[in-house]
Amino acid sequence: MQKYADYIEEIEIDSLWSGKKHIRWTLDRQVNILSGINGVGKSTILNKVVRSLSQGGEFPSHSLKGVRLKVCPDDARWIRYDIIRSFDRPLMASDSISKVNTALVTELDWQLFQLQRKYLDYQVNIGNRIIETLQGGEADAAEKAQRISQPKKRFQDILDDLFTETGKKIVRSENEIRFSQMGETLAPYQLSSGEKQMLVILLTVLVEDNKDYVLFMDEPEVSLHIDWQKRLIDLILELNPNVQIILATHSPAVIMNGWIDRVTEVTDITDK
Repeated sequence: MQKYADYIEEIEIDSLWSGKKHIRWTLDRQVNILSGINGVGKSTILNKVVRSLSQGGEFPSHSLKGVRLKVCPDDARWIRYDIIRSFDRPLMASDSISKVNTALVTELDWQLFQLQRKYLDYQVNIGNRIIETLQGGEADAAEKAQRISQPKKRFQDILDDLFTETGKKIVRSENEIRFSQMGETLAPYQLSSGEKQMLVILLTVLVEDNKDYVLFMDEPEVSLHIDWQKRLIDLILELNPNVQIILATHSPAVIMNGWIDRVTEVTDITDK
């Protein structure tokens, strides 16, 4: 049976930048913020770790591609993880992807398209759990069922709050993500880059379904309003308290809500 780690305790990378550097980074259970000047290697470190993992999250006990992970519990060999890169660039394979949906123009559009499917699966899963709970006949079954549905409701409330200045509200009667604005219905692909980006991040976290996950984010502040940057980490942890955040950033706003002690400079974890 696959044994999944709760979180990563330490990342060690050998021979980074053609053998010139060695990285050893001891991580916090919840929030880890990698900082440094342009070109110092923040994104390189994150990408190196992600590339060392299989698509399903398996990692070997020995060094792979110069990467060693110490996890908790230490005998786990799998990690549930997500990676978010928030640059809203044009799709490289636009011809083939446009055959799936002509509305998909950028990388964030493609991410949203894939997340829509995960969102449908998530709703089926929580729906089944609610039915099972109600049919169990326990005295507090209704209360338990409400708790199961609470993360989805909170996700919807958060989006309504974030998008309030533009008058957008999530349509709660539909299974797919849709927004209403001044009597019109909008698909996620019609949002601004910043709105798409925040939706990608929060939807990714929601469909993790409160499981232990490692969330890698490379400069998630790109295109986000400064107020959204300040709230980002808190909103992620609210939607999934069991997530471990590992992010690289340039923005001081991301750490303003009490996260400055979770910042690590690349130079502090680098040995020559």
